[in-house]
Amino acid sequence: MILTLTANPSLDRTVDLGGPLTPGGVHRIAEESTQPGGKGINVALGVHRAGLPVIAVLPAPADDPLLALLEAEGLPHRASRSTGRVRTNLTVLSTPQLTTKINEPGARLDAAEAAALEELLLEAASPGDRVMLSGSLAPGLPAETYVHLVDRLHARGARVGVDTSDAPLAALAAALPGIAPDVLKPNAEELGQILGTDGVALEQDAADGRLEGIRDAALDLHHRGVGAVLVTLGGAGGLLATEGRAWYSPSPPGPVLSTVGAGDSATAGYLIAQERGADPGARLALALAYGTAAVGLPGTTIPRPEQVRVDAARVRAL
Repeated sequence: MILTLTANPSLDRTVDLGGPLTPGGVHRIAEESTQPGGKGINVALGVHRAGLPVIAVLPAPADDPLLALLEAEGLPHRASRSTGRVRTNLTVLSTPQLTTKINEPGARLDAAEAAALEELLLEAASPGDRVMLSGSLAPGLPAETYVHLVDRLHARGARVGVDTSDAPLAALAAALPGIAPDVLKPNAEELGQILGTDGVALEQDAADGRLEGIRDAALDLHHRGVGAVLVTLGGAGGLLATEGRAWYSPSPPGPVLSTVGAGDSATAGYLIAQERGADPGARLALALAYGTAAVGLPGTTIPRPEQVRVDAARVRAL
C-alpha cells in the first residue's frame, strides 16, 4: 500500500488567458478548470490511475468542495476534521508558455487538529507500506513536523519519502543521519536550499552537461542516511542517487503546456516503479516519463499510464 500525506491541500484553479499576461491590465479568461490539489493528492492520483492501492490522507472540513472532487475522481482518501476551508491555488497560463502561480497560505491547524491528522496517518500505515509526505505544512504546524513523522512512521515499520522545501526541508536535513527518510525528492531549487547555493544555477549546470556538483550533493545526502535521493531538474532531466551510485537521464522530448504537478507526477512514477520492484535506472526512467507526460497536459492534470512514454535507454550511470 502507498499512502500520501497532504498537510496543506488545495483546490487548484487554472485559468488560461490565451494571450500574454500584462501587469495592471484587464484580462478575460479563455479556459478554466478546478482540480483537487496539493502535492500528496497529486502523487496519490498518479498512483491510483496506475491501478495500485493508495490512500490520500489530508485535513479538510466534512463539507469542503475538495472532498467532493476526490470522490468524483474515485481516489481513496481519509480526511481529519478541520475548521478552516481548504485553500485555493490559482495558476495563470499565458503566452509565451508562461505559468504564474498565486497560492493561498492555507487554513491554520490548531493543536487538536494537528494531532488528529497525525494519528489518522499513523493508524492508516502498516509495516511495509510506503508513505509519501508531500508539500508545504499547514500554518500552525512546526517546521520539524516531517522529522517527527518520519521517526514515528519508521517505528511502525513503514518506508517514508519526503518532498518539501524551505524550513521543513532544512529541519529534515539538520536531523540527518539520526532521522532520515527512505526517499527524498528535491528539485533543483530545493537541492540549492540544502546546499546554500543557487538552484537555478544547478539546473543550468545540468542543462549544460555539468552534473558533478548535483551528483556529489545527492550522493552526500544518500551517504548521510537518505535511502534514495531523486532530484528533478526541470527540462534538464533528473538524477537518482541510491545504493551507493548515481544515475542521470535527460528529460524525454515533449510539448510543454503546464509545469504544475510535474514534480508530483515524477514522484508518482518513481513510487509506481519502486512498488513494482524496478531497478534504480528503471525507477528514474519512469519518474521522468511521468513528469514529461504531466507538462504536456493542461493545469494540474496528473497523467494516466496510457499517456506515459518511457525511454529507459536515456538513463546512464554517473
